[in-house]
Amino acid sequence: MKKILLAVALATTVSSGAFAQTIGYSMQTADDTYQSILRTGVEARAKEVGLELLIEDAQWDIARQQSQIENFIASKVDGIIVVAVDADAGIAISKAAAAAGIPLVFANSQPSNVNELPEKQVFVGSNQLEAGSIPAKEVCRQLGGKGKVVIMMGELGSVLARERTQAAHDVFATDECKGIEIVEEQTARWSRTGALDLMTNWLSAGIEFDAVIANNDDMAMGAIQAMKTAGRSLDNVIVAGIDATPDALAAMEAGDLKVTVFQDGKKQGAASVDAMVKLLKGEQIDSINFTSLELVTKNNMADYIGKN
Repeated sequence: MKKILLAVALATTVSSGAFAQTIGYSMQTADDTYQSILRTGVEARAKEVGLELLIEDAQWDIARQQSQIENFIASKVDGIIVVAVDADAGIAISKAAAAAGIPLVFANSQPSNVNELPEKQVFVGSNQLEAGSIPAKEVCRQLGGKGKVVIMMGELGSVLARERTQAAHDVFATDECKGIEIVEEQTARWSRTGALDLMTNWLSAGIEFDAVIANNDDMAMGAIQAMKTAGRSLDNVIVAGIDATPDALAAMEAGDLKVTVFQDGKKQGAASVDAMVKLLKGEQIDSINFTSLELVTKNNMADYIGKN
C-alpha cells in the first residue's frame, strides 16, 4: 500500500508541472529477455507518474549509445535513464550528463565510476557479486564440493559479467568448494544464440563438465538447447543461470535448469524511475541503490512464476 501511495504522490507532483516530463531511456538491447522485462517496469512506472519516455535501443553498440546520449542532451531532455553497454564507456556518459546538468540514472548495469558518481547521478540495480555468488554456492552444494564447471560470461566490458564471474571464482576458492575446477570460461555475450554456439564448440572439443554456470538465463537456455541437440543427457548436468525469466522457470519445471536467481526486473525498472523522480525533485537519494536477489530452485520455483 505504501508503494501505491508513493506512486500516486509522485504522479501528482510530476504531472502538476513542478518538474519537466521528458526522460531519455537508452537500453543495452531490445533483444534480451531481462532487458525487455526491465523496460516494462520503466514504462509502467513512467506512465504512473506522468513522465514521457524517449526510448532508444543501443543494440550492444558503445558508439550508438553514446550518440543516443548526445542526442538526448541536445534535445534538452529533463533526465536520462541508461542501461550502460560498457562499464568504462559509462564514465563518458556520466561526464556528458554532468556537464549538461541533466539528472542521470544508471539502471541495472553500473558504470566503472559507480563509486564516484557526481551530483544528480545514481545507480539502481543488483549487487553483482551477490548475484554471482548465489548460483555458484548452490552449484557447489549440489556437486558436493567437487566437479568440473564451465562458465558462460556476458559482455566482457560490463561490470555485471566481470563481477558475476569473479564471484564464482571466489566461491570455488573457499574450503567447501575448492574441489571444483573451472575448465572453460568464455563470453557468449548474454545471448542464447551465442551460448548455443559456444556450448556446441565445447561439446565438439570433448570438454567434460558437471555443471554450467551462465551469467544470465538466456545463455543458460542456449547451453541447454545445444546439449539437447547434441544428445547430451541433462540428468547429470547442473545448469545455472540468473534472472528467473519465464523461459528459465519453464526449463526448471522440466528438470533442465537446476538453479537461477530471481532479480525483479519490473521492480528494478520502477525503482529506476522512482530514483529519477527524486533527482528531479531535488531530494536526497543514495548514489548506489541495490535491489534484492533470491535463490530459485525447483523446490521454491512456484513462488516466482509470473513475477518476471
